[in-house]
Amino acid sequence: MNRAIETLPGILSWGTLLGLLFLSWREPFAVAIFIVLYDLFWLLKTTYFFVHLHFSFRKMNENLKIDWLERLKASQMSWERVHHIAVFTIYKEPYDVVRASVRSLAETNYPLKQIILVFALEERGGEEDKAIAMKIKREFNTMFGKVIITVHPGGIPGEIPGKASNEAWSVREVYEKEIKNTTISVADVLVTVFDADTHPTNGYFGALTSTFLSTPNALHSGYQPVIIFSNAYEVPIFARLSSFSCTFWGLIQQNRPHRLTTFSCYSLPLQALIDVGFWHPYVIAEDARIFYQCLAHYSGDWRTTPVYYPVMTDAVSGHSFISAARNLYKQQRRWAWGVENVSFLVTSSFKNKAFPWRKKIKWMFNFFDTFHSWAVSALVIFFFGFLPNVIGGAEFRSSIVSYNLPKITSLIMNISLLGIVISAFLSIRLLSPKRVLTGTRWYSPLWYIAQWVFMPLVLIMFSAIPALESQTRLMLGGKYRLSYWVTPKGVLTKENS
Repeated sequence: MNRAIETLPGILSWGTLLGLLFLSWREPFAVAIFIVLYDLFWLLKTTYFFVHLHFSFRKMNENLKIDWLERLKASQMSWERVHHIAVFTIYKEPYDVVRASVRSLAETNYPLKQIILVFALEERGGEEDKAIAMKIKREFNTMFGKVIITVHPGGIPGEIPGKASNEAWSVREVYEKEIKNTTISVADVLVTVFDADTHPTNGYFGALTSTFLSTPNALHSGYQPVIIFSNAYEVPIFARLSSFSCTFWGLIQQNRPHRLTTFSCYSLPLQALIDVGFWHPYVIAEDARIFYQCLAHYSGDWRTTPVYYPVMTDAVSGHSFISAARNLYKQQRRWAWGVENVSFLVTSSFKNKAFPWRKKIKWMFNFFDTFHSWAVSALVIFFFGFLPNVIGGAEFRSSIVSYNLPKITSLIMNISLLGIVISAFLSIRLLSPKRVLTGTRWYSPLWYIAQWVFMPLVLIMFSAIPALESQTRLMLGGKYRLSYWVTPKGVLTKENS
């Protein structure tokens, strides 16, 4: 049954693409009408998205102006009881990368004694990773409540080496040794997972704590910040556009909490992690899986609450233009591997009789809609609109529909350019215009705006195709399944970008 369910996303995506290809030949009139309606649908949907993007962008900027620690102190909330476990997962990361992230955490405007800093190492990382963790621990040990190093053993049966198994081992060990037999209440502990290159911003833990304490039924919720790629102006154009797109999508989802799931960096109540048995150690896409684990365990009474506050991380890069492109493709393919959760979502929903049918249907629809759109939409919008005129036959090519089809689709695309222009200006505002203007040639700001015309190509090459590959690999199974891949990150020189 599980294997049959895993084939569904790939069958739907390939069925749509191959079906349109076949019908463009056999029924070009019907496909032409479908393409126009589909383009109109996405134009309206894009407008809807930009309304949410504008609200979230404004809300985030408002939150950045607030002194969250002072607000907590002035409130009636007993915020001092909340403790944080900040986990940095580390595998063969450079010392400078990890230290910079910990330094950012140490500089946050929050009482550090209420934070337990955890370095989650892998045994396969060897002595070099341990030496890096120990060196940083010696430097920051007295600043935090505790600094703990955990080492996840390799070769445990049933596990896949990666973030999920490492986090599960690390947080379980911290709970057993540092929380369980103390006066700290498990209900007052939030666990935040960071990548090694994630920089918490100044007011993040204050904003997170305030959000946690003001959220109804707070133990049945995850907490998702906005992820901003701080080196976006230094990486190649395709990585830059992809990183901004990721941030914008995160901002859009912040204002749609009914569809928001945990992604990359996020916080969870320790109590919820204990209840669901921590992360499943045999999955790659642990950020989405933990959401569905909690959703199933609490019979649909689970959600992700937006924090409307940023954390900073690095966009993917490489040693050259080609290697950066290769790394970005692999990163997008790994993110799209979240499709592996389809079997767990469907089977756990149907098995749980207490899970309301309305919520089951909603989350399954959200899941299939997300991954189908991810793999198909860009290809349909930017490629399939030409197919009826190419393979539709002489009768169709001589028709009024054939004559008007490219004009109509071009008109819709031109209207959609307004959204690209808005994205271009928001991308500059996101990291401050100073990043664009300082130390650059006079035309650099114009270039940063003009480069957005390449967005359709980026959406196809570094979004739709890797998503389609992930769904195909899951559909085929066996040796085609993805293993965990650690994203190499770094800053390229201007000459490479």
